[in-house]
Amino acid sequence: MRAAYASSIDPESPLSGLTVGDRPDPSVPEGWTTVQVKAASVNHHDLWTLKGVGIKAEQLPMILGTDAAGIDTATGDEVVVHAVITADTWTGDDTLDPSRTLLSEKHQGALAELVAVPKRNLIPKPADLSFAEAACLPTAWLTAYRMLFVNSELRPGQTVLVQGASGGVASACIALGRAAGFRVWATARTEAKQQAALNFGAHQSFASGARLPERVDAVMETVGDATWSHSLRSLRPGGRIVISGATSGFMPAAELNRIFFLQLQVVGSTMGTKSELGDVIAFMQASGLRPFIDQTLPLDDIGDGLRAMNDGAVLGKVVVTF
Repeated sequence: MRAAYASSIDPESPLSGLTVGDRPDPSVPEGWTTVQVKAASVNHHDLWTLKGVGIKAEQLPMILGTDAAGIDTATGDEVVVHAVITADTWTGDDTLDPSRTLLSEKHQGALAELVAVPKRNLIPKPADLSFAEAACLPTAWLTAYRMLFVNSELRPGQTVLVQGASGGVASACIALGRAAGFRVWATARTEAKQQAALNFGAHQSFASGARLPERVDAVMETVGDATWSHSLRSLRPGGRIVISGATSGFMPAAELNRIFFLQLQVVGSTMGTKSELGDVIAFMQASGLRPFIDQTLPLDDIGDGLRAMNDGAVLGKVVVTF
């Protein structure tokens, strides 16, 4: 089968380790099935893999990709894949299983013609969602949903700031927050991206680091080092930062004095549960929201999509179709 995979690791030049070519069809353990992938979206997780974050050289070659929508080869059903793989015996919140992993970490990923997944990780794809749209949901939109509706404690009418508004998770936060009745503000580095934030649904958008008209109730943070200080300064006393990523760097100054003096809360958020992915799909059907797809590419051109993501030149999601 054809697949996009990491054949080597280079933190400085990640795309040098990207290979598109033939890989063996996946083996299917007991309780698993094979999905014929119709569409798979690209995430920063793929760039981290190519940089060697969360993976060791001895695990290579590793097929990239956490998100997929396609056809269950055992049943013929159209499905969406939940990418969080838990232990067979785990019964709690999927994201809290100490042994959890994502596709493309321990198990081969979804940027391939076929992907093997546990049967329990499949959710029916609604007919009114295209495969490309459905493939955007399991990482970016699920992460945004959990940030906003599980971990932020926001209520309709309150104000949320979304940092780095053009990315997949950030654009989903904006759209979901607007639809849920939050007042949504966003930041972005360029005027074009600030306009994109408004197109996604933000009530107002600002330059990165700009002084806001007033302090906000919560911040959705996926950027990390470049925006961390601004996120802290933007919160009202008692406000909350929900952080699910750090695309610009993992080690900002903590500014502990501001956190304890203003009684700020910092909450980590990672992916979401299978049940929450079902909630995302139901929300989209009820609201009419659809993911923002920047570009749709054939597998052979995936390097173009990863390069654009690495350069910060993507508005929404990049999707690979098969």
